[in-house]
Amino acid sequence: MTLLLLAVCASSDDRLVPGKPLLPGTTIISDGGDFALGFFSSSNSTPEKLYLGIWYNNIPQFTVVWVANRQAPAISSSAPSLVLTNTSDLVLLSDANGGRVLWTTNTTSAASSSTSLRSVAVLMNTGNLILRSSSGMILWQSFDHPTDTMLPGMTMRRSHKTPEGTRLVSWNGTDDPSPGAFSFVPGTLQSFIWNGSLPEWRSFVWTGVTVTSQYLQANTSIMTYLAYVDTVDEMSMVFTVSDGAPPMQGVMSYSGRLEVRVWNRDSSNWTMLTTWPDYECSKYGYCGLSGYCDYTDGTPTCKCLDGFEPVDKEEWSSARFSRGCQRKEAPRCADGFVALPDMKVPDNFVRLGGKTLKECAAECSANCSCVAYAYANLNGSTSNRDSTRCLVWIGDHQLVDTQKIGAGPYRTAGAEVQDTLYLRVAGMSGKRTKKNTLKVTLLTLAGVIVLTTILLIWVCKFRGRNTNKENHKKLEHGGFTISDEFGEEKTTNDFELPFLKFQDILVATNNFSSTFMIGQGGFGKVYKGTLEGGQEVAIKRLSRDSDQGSQEFRNEVVLIAKLQHRNLVRLLGCCIEGDEKLLIYEYLPNKSLDAIIFNSARNAALDWPIRFKIIKGVARGLLYLHNDSRLTIVHRDLKASNVLLDAEMRPKIADFGMARIFGDNQENANTKRVVGTYGYMAPEYAMEGIFSVKSDVYSFGVLLLEIVSGIKISSVDRVPGYPNLIVYAWNLCKEGKANELVDKRIVEDCLLHEASLCIHMGLLCVQENPDDRPLTSFVVFNLENGCTTLPTPNHPAYFVQRNNDMEQMREDIMNSKNMMTLTVIEGR
Repeated sequence: MTLLLLAVCASSDDRLVPGKPLLPGTTIISDGGDFALGFFSSSNSTPEKLYLGIWYNNIPQFTVVWVANRQAPAISSSAPSLVLTNTSDLVLLSDANGGRVLWTTNTTSAASSSTSLRSVAVLMNTGNLILRSSSGMILWQSFDHPTDTMLPGMTMRRSHKTPEGTRLVSWNGTDDPSPGAFSFVPGTLQSFIWNGSLPEWRSFVWTGVTVTSQYLQANTSIMTYLAYVDTVDEMSMVFTVSDGAPPMQGVMSYSGRLEVRVWNRDSSNWTMLTTWPDYECSKYGYCGLSGYCDYTDGTPTCKCLDGFEPVDKEEWSSARFSRGCQRKEAPRCADGFVALPDMKVPDNFVRLGGKTLKECAAECSANCSCVAYAYANLNGSTSNRDSTRCLVWIGDHQLVDTQKIGAGPYRTAGAEVQDTLYLRVAGMSGKRTKKNTLKVTLLTLAGVIVLTTILLIWVCKFRGRNTNKENHKKLEHGGFTISDEFGEEKTTNDFELPFLKFQDILVATNNFSSTFMIGQGGFGKVYKGTLEGGQEVAIKRLSRDSDQGSQEFRNEVVLIAKLQHRNLVRLLGCCIEGDEKLLIYEYLPNKSLDAIIFNSARNAALDWPIRFKIIKGVARGLLYLHNDSRLTIVHRDLKASNVLLDAEMRPKIADFGMARIFGDNQENANTKRVVGTYGYMAPEYAMEGIFSVKSDVYSFGVLLLEIVSGIKISSVDRVPGYPNLIVYAWNLCKEGKANELVDKRIVEDCLLHEASLCIHMGLLCVQENPDDRPLTSFVVFNLENGCTTLPTPNHPAYFVQRNNDMEQMREDIMNSKNMMTLTVIEGR
C-alpha cells in the first residue's frame, strides 16, 4: 500500500475549535500520541488527490484507519480545509474560499445555538474523533461511521427494527480509499462478508454467548475479547484487547477477507493473527447444498451430511464440491432426527418465536417438509424480547454453508458458539415392513376417498353458488373483510385474488435468502422469487413485529387488486399463514427509480427522453388514482423508491400500504397518524395531519425536480448554501438560471424547453398553499402538450413563517437524512 503523508509544517493539539481550521500540512494529535488526524495522499500517481483521515501516529508504517471523504477527494492546489462551524458541524471544504462541501457531519440540529460556539472536536487516543457540545453531549463520532477498519473499543451495531447499522467497506485497492466491492455487515443473529450483493462468508449463528475470548501469540501474548449485547433496539458487538497489547485492528480488505492484524514491534510490520474466510471450504456455500466443511482433524475438507451422498462422486473425489450432496433415501414424515453436535448450522433458516426445546422439536417433527432444527437459549439477551432461538429448515435445498467446528479458531477461542443440528434422516425411527406400509396406505386412501365424497355432497347441497359470493366479500385467511376499511357499499363482486401457499413462497425465495432480497422499506422486505412454471415475481414480506402490518396489508390487498393501469404495479396474489403476510407482485427487472437516478454509475443511462417518459408516466398513473379510477385514491408516499421500472423503463407506481380512499364529495382529511417520508411530505400533512390529492401533487413536484436534476431531496451536499433541493431550484428559477438545475450528465443532449417546463411544473406543485398547487389533470395536460404559458409559482413550502413548533419541525425535516418511513407523528 503506497500512502503519502503530507509534510507536516505545524502540529496542533488534540482538538479543533470554531475559527481554527485544519489545513493540509497540519495535524491534530491525540492526547496520548497514538493517532493523528490530517490530510494525506494515497497514491504516487495521483498526489494531487487529498483525503481527510485518521492514522497511527506512533508506528513507522503509515496506516490509515478512517477516511472522511473517500468518494470525494480534495485537490491539493485548491487548499482544502476542515472547519468546525458555529452550528456544531465538521465541514470539509474544497478550497480556501469555502467552495464545495466535500464532507460534513451534518449535526446542525443536534446542538442548540447557545452552546454551539463552545462545541469542540477531539481526537481520542483510541482513534475515535468525537464532536461534542460544551455540556459533554456527543453530537457525532467517527466510531459510528467506520470505513474499512474496526479498532479496539469500537462498537458495531445492527438495529432490530430497521436496516440501519454499522458496516466495514473495503478500499477499492491498495491506494484507492473509495468504497470497494467487499463489506463486513454484522447482523442480529449472524454476520456476513458480502461481495457486492453475493455472500462471501458467514459467521456462526449467535447462541447467546456474551463474551468470547481468544489467546493469541505473535511475539507477544495478547488476549482479545469480543462482547455481544442484545437490547430492545439493537444487537451490538465490541472488540477489545488486554492491557499493554500493541496496536491491533480488524480490516475489511480489498481482497475480500476480514483480517485481524497486530503490530509486531520486533519486525516493525503488521502480523496477521487470523482471517475470515480462513480456508477454502469456509467460503460461503463452497461445499454445495447439504455438504459441510469438516475442520475436526486440522485438514479442512468437504463432506456430506448424515444420510446424504455426493451428487457426482467423480467430481467430489476430484475436490470439486459445487454440486453438493443429495439424499441417499428420502425421509418419511415419521422418521426421526440425528443429532450433529459442534456445528455451524446452515444459512436460510426460519426462526420460530417463543418455543422451548421440546416445542421446537415437536414443531419440526410435525411438519413433513421440515428437515432440520437447532435450538438455543439466548442468555445474553437483555432486550426482554423472545430469548429463545428455535431455527428450522424447510427443504433440503436450504441446507447450505454448514461447518463442523471440532477445532480451529472458534474452538480454540473458547467461544462456545457451536450448535447441535438435529437432521431428519431416513430410517432413524418408525420403520415399517412393506406389508404394513401397503396396508396403511390402502386404508388411508380409502378414508380420503370416503371423506372427499361426503364433503362434495355437502358442498353441492348446502353451499352452492353462494360460496363464491362469500369468498369475494371476505378474505377469510386474515380474519378481515373488504368492508373493514372502505365500507360495505364499496365492496365488489369481481374481487378475486389468488392465495399462495407459504411453502411455495419459501421455495420461490430460497427460504427468504438474503441473496434474493431486492428491496427494503418501512414495513418489510421485498424478495425476487420464481414460481412454479418459471414466472418471476416480487414478494413483499411484511415485518411480523410491525404494529402496522395488518393495516397496511389489508389496505394494499383490497385496494391495489381493484386498480388496473399501465403505470401502476400489478398485484398477482397474496399469502397469509399465521403471522406471515405476503404480497406477490409482477417483477420489474429495472427495480426502483431511486436505484438508478441517484446512482452515479447508472445515472447516465437515464437520458432525457427516458426521464421525460418517466415523469409523464408517473403523472398519468397519479391522474388515474385521483380522477379516473372508480375511487379517488391518495397515495401518501409517492417517492423515487416507490416508482418501479419495467424492462422498457416504463414507470409503475408501487406501495399502496399507506393509501387512502376519498368519498365523492370529500376534498381533504385529517389524521393523527402521519405516515410518509421526510422531504416528500407536504407541509400541511407533516405538520398538521391534513392530506388531500394536493399532498400527492406536492410529492410529485419533489420527484419531478429530483428526476430533472439527479439530486435527492435530502442531499444537502449537492446544493451548497441551500437547505434543500426545492429552495435551490426556486432560487435558480428566480435568477433566470433554471437550466443549471438539469443533471450535468444529460444537459448536452437535453431538450431544454422540456426540462424548463418540468422545473416550472415542479415548482408549481411544491407551493406552500395547497390551493395554489395544480390538479393532476392540469399537470398531465401541460406535460403532454408542452404548454409554455404557465402561471408564475409562489414561494415553495418552508419559506413562509409558521409558529415556533412548526418551524422546529420544518428545520428537522430539512436537515434530516433519514429517508425511512415516518409513522407516528401526532398531527394537529
